[in-house]
Amino acid sequence: MLFKGKSRYLLTIIFISMIILAGCVGKKTPVEKMYDVLENVVAKEKVFEEQQDPLVTLEKKEKEIYDQIIELGMKEYDQIVKLSDEAILLTDQRKKHIEKETKSLKESEQEFKKAEDLKDKLDDPELKKIANELSDIMKQRYEAHDWLYKEYSNALEYDKELYVMFKNKNLSLEDLEAQVNKLNDTYKQVDDANKKFNKLTELYNDKKLSFYKEAGLKTKK
Repeated sequence: MLFKGKSRYLLTIIFISMIILAGCVGKKTPVEKMYDVLENVVAKEKVFEEQQDPLVTLEKKEKEIYDQIIELGMKEYDQIVKLSDEAILLTDQRKKHIEKETKSLKESEQEFKKAEDLKDKLDDPELKKIANELSDIMKQRYEAHDWLYKEYSNALEYDKELYVMFKNKNLSLEDLEAQVNKLNDTYKQVDDANKKFNKLTELYNDKKLSFYKEAGLKTKK
């Protein structure tokens, strides 16, 4: 009986040691945690990526309608009203996609904030340097998208105003030109913001690969 008691005690010690050892083995390093965060950021932006093609398609359809309206002239008023209503529906659809896009970016931003704490825990000076650069680029990228969202939202409102104006039989050429100029100025801002966002996205992806390479991490395909 005494021998069996000692055996149970020994087995208990071994079992506890195994649990402790397993906990140590399973604990991730700051580098590994950083990798998880950066890959989760990619996952959070999946919805953002999914909005790109539908938005382009809707923009093309709306441009086609706009061209048709301009060609018709006010002689075909009933047809202009019909086309204008269709265009307004397209702007509403575009609004839904840009909202989804922005929500996805906001979720990405919340996820990336976790990297702020982790980068300060990195021991390797070069890795910490790259991580700080990553952080700076990403902050600018999110700011660029905020700018893009603001200008694109303005453009959508101006688009709707334009199509409502088209339904006015007494629309003056002066008012039409003023609205079109306002739209052109806004879409110039949209284009500038979009270019900045895309450039920062490219810089971020390059810097992220540099971080992975320096850390000896494999990238997900």
